[in-house]
Amino acid sequence: MSSEVAIHHREQALALLKADADQILQLIKVQMDNLTMPQCPLYEEVLDTQMFGLSREIHFAVRLHLIDEEVGKEIMENLEKQLSALHEAAQAQKSSE
Repeated sequence: MSSEVAIHHREQALALLKADADQILQLIKVQMDNLTMPQCPLYEEVLDTQMFGLSREIHFAVRLHLIDEEVGKEIMENLEKQLSALHEAAQAQKSSE
């Protein structure tokens, strides 16, 4: 029974971390849609704060053995790739105007 509970906690931790990563991506999309460009200090401050918070959540989950360190790195790398693609798309749109 405790093995089932542990598995449930791991799955729940992973789902919550992925949801937080998705929330950061959505927050940045909203900022960009509302004309806050990536060069804006507010954009960078929000992004840095959110990314730092997520990295601390991941570190905590790793320390509790809820996720593997590699899984945590994958979450961060995936979010960074998505944010980079979003930034590049915004730059391309800006240069085409």
